[in-house]
Amino acid sequence: MDLPVDEWKSYLLQKWSLLPKSAQATISIAETLSEIFLHSSSFLQSEDERFLNRLSQGYSVGKDPNASCFYREEGNRKFQEKNYTGAAVLYSKGVSHSRPNTEEISLCYANRSAALFHLGQYETCLNDIIRALMHGYPERLQPKLMLRKAECLVTLGRLKEASQTISDLESNVTERPTPAASPFQILQKNLCDLKMKIQEKENLPETFLTAVAKDFERMDLREENEQIPSASSSVQLRTDPLKGRYLIAIKDILPGEILVKEDAFVSVLNPGEMPPLHQGLESRWDTRITTGDLYCHKCLKHTLAMVPCHGCSYAKYCSQECMQQAWELYHSIECSLGGLLLTLGTFCHIALRLTLLARFENVDKVVRGICDEINNKDIHLPGSKTLDKTFNYSQGKREEISKTVETQIPGCNIDGKYENNYNAVFSLLSHTENHSPEHKFLCALSVSALCRQLEANNLPALTTDPKAEMTPDSCADLNIWAVAMLRHLLQLQCNAQAITTIQHTGSKESIVTDSRQVRLATGIFPVVSLLNHSCSPNTSVSFAGTVATIRAAQQIRKGQEILHCYGPHESRMSAAERQQKLRSQYFFDCSCPACHCEKLRTATGPRWEAFRCNNCRALMQGDDVLSCGNRACPERISRNHLVSRLQDLQQQVGIASELLRNGKLEQAIPWLLRCQQDAESFLSAEHAVAGEIEDGLARAYAALGEWQKSATHLQKSLQVVAARHGPSSVEMGHELFKLAQVLFNGFAVPEALNAIQKAEDVLLVHCGPQSDEVQELQEMRSCLMDWPPILVGTQKDSDP
Repeated sequence: MDLPVDEWKSYLLQKWSLLPKSAQATISIAETLSEIFLHSSSFLQSEDERFLNRLSQGYSVGKDPNASCFYREEGNRKFQEKNYTGAAVLYSKGVSHSRPNTEEISLCYANRSAALFHLGQYETCLNDIIRALMHGYPERLQPKLMLRKAECLVTLGRLKEASQTISDLESNVTERPTPAASPFQILQKNLCDLKMKIQEKENLPETFLTAVAKDFERMDLREENEQIPSASSSVQLRTDPLKGRYLIAIKDILPGEILVKEDAFVSVLNPGEMPPLHQGLESRWDTRITTGDLYCHKCLKHTLAMVPCHGCSYAKYCSQECMQQAWELYHSIECSLGGLLLTLGTFCHIALRLTLLARFENVDKVVRGICDEINNKDIHLPGSKTLDKTFNYSQGKREEISKTVETQIPGCNIDGKYENNYNAVFSLLSHTENHSPEHKFLCALSVSALCRQLEANNLPALTTDPKAEMTPDSCADLNIWAVAMLRHLLQLQCNAQAITTIQHTGSKESIVTDSRQVRLATGIFPVVSLLNHSCSPNTSVSFAGTVATIRAAQQIRKGQEILHCYGPHESRMSAAERQQKLRSQYFFDCSCPACHCEKLRTATGPRWEAFRCNNCRALMQGDDVLSCGNRACPERISRNHLVSRLQDLQQQVGIASELLRNGKLEQAIPWLLRCQQDAESFLSAEHAVAGEIEDGLARAYAALGEWQKSATHLQKSLQVVAARHGPSSVEMGHELFKLAQVLFNGFAVPEALNAIQKAEDVLLVHCGPQSDEVQELQEMRSCLMDWPPILVGTQKDSDP
């Protein structure tokens, strides 16, 4: 949710419509952000803040012992069903709602350790056992917990620690009053079993248990650019009156070469699907799993063992270190604002966090830029000479020092170096003149409401000294930072980067991986933002946590521009849709080769959306009434009729997919085959829906172990993916990876090796050698090469 919740947006748009025409005109014609902010924020009334506060209270972000108990009980139910992953996530929710050093949080940690033990995450299990004891886990229950600790240590080969834990446990049990016979006997038996395991392991000949070392090529840049840290030396920064800033190749670049590897200057986790506002407790204590439950709110690492903020239930981290770093950098300010930030949206959250991070840099130049904005001074332009002013805030007053400097490319320092810092972020274009007056009013009032809450909480959020307390002097400068936040809020529409991850769907027992790309967070990457858009880019982006890696997706010649896709891609949208999207969100008309060439195409439209003639199988052409592309065929039919048939088919495919998800293969396969027959009668062979049907059949047959049938349907699905996304696209790589898995499990050695090579060639370019899929492909190849020839043609046992 980038923008505020619908209730707040509707409320402010209604407020805008009721403003006097003169007030609307004043805001509409305002030339500077400071004028927009000051005029707009003057209309923020106390009743508006109360309304926003009521909306914010609809989110459960505080500590709640009742919620903690609820989630622990729900986790216990999942645990009894042997759904240990679901149980671990629910126990984490319980941990997040518990206050530190309480029995409730210790019980949640202990229960989560049991789920992690069953999942084989022994090191993480040990960490949770330590946390449970640290927070006061009841003494009466500790023997069971210590037994689990000993089991983990034995499994991990830490035998001395295991022996000591068993010895301590035996001493503690002996010193206590005689426990109930049955539990005591079970405990004694388990301890004896563990002692035997330790003895067996100690008697084994000494071995060196070293992990299999694989020297994959490092993802780092081969040679970093001296002028653009995080960029390759193969590129150079240029500026143009029409293009603005952009990157070009200064040497020939090969496919797969890393051009940019940049850590986000700031990122905010996508909260996922939140419960509806102002519903009952059942909806507030939501058992659904969102990205916020699975990924660290700072580094975006995936984990089932979250460490919560001590002050709120929303912020969760993968480790104590991440939690402490986030607290020191920004969360000490954000913690009490959780509900408000969820209400105002991700963009507003990023705008605040950007100003918080700015406190840790030398922000004199940035403050000067904001003051120039407020004082209606000229903004620095490429190649212009401007008066550089320095303000001394430590004395509580401004000391103006004038000197003439020649400003080069915006965002660069005096030496012409463009770095991943706040100055670079501040220099990103806000396109103030292109945003609608209503949108600027919405953003300004949202920022104003946020700043008033910061002031009311007496938080040192917006001072240049991160350790300073809020004082009357610092409050006087609040407008300066409010204007900065408004600038960031407007910048984000064009410069925010969706941070994505590959999410594997289906059960863990599934032999064939089904994956999709999902949005994980939103970040600001100053160097990545230098790349201009193309609907058919020559680069590909992948993410590892908060780090974005831009690779060449094809050969790029010296002098060519490095181009990135902002979202509207030729494989996903028609030219008209892309033009509309780019014009409304990014304020430019795209003239890339893909848009130019699409205007010259025939009236059939993209092949993945095309209909075909039921008589001669040729593609249909036309607008409202379609005619057969074969001039000898008289077939004509209404587009609306075919669209209606397509909608009916999509509904049937949805039913079949649901049957497949629920494991009802005997029903799903006949249903999908009927859908396949219907699709062949009026859709092109490369239609997206036809591909979805073939992919579903491939997954169904793979689940039955019928590998050859699965591979046949995947081959048809590959044709659709190639037509829509291109034969060298990352989507093609994922589909080839699935084909390699199917052929590997069916032990079709030559075909499997061929698919492995093709998948690896594509995925190395887009994802790099350290991606999970590339590493699994290399493992499959190694296994196939090691198997004796006598086994060729036999079925590999599907049980790992």
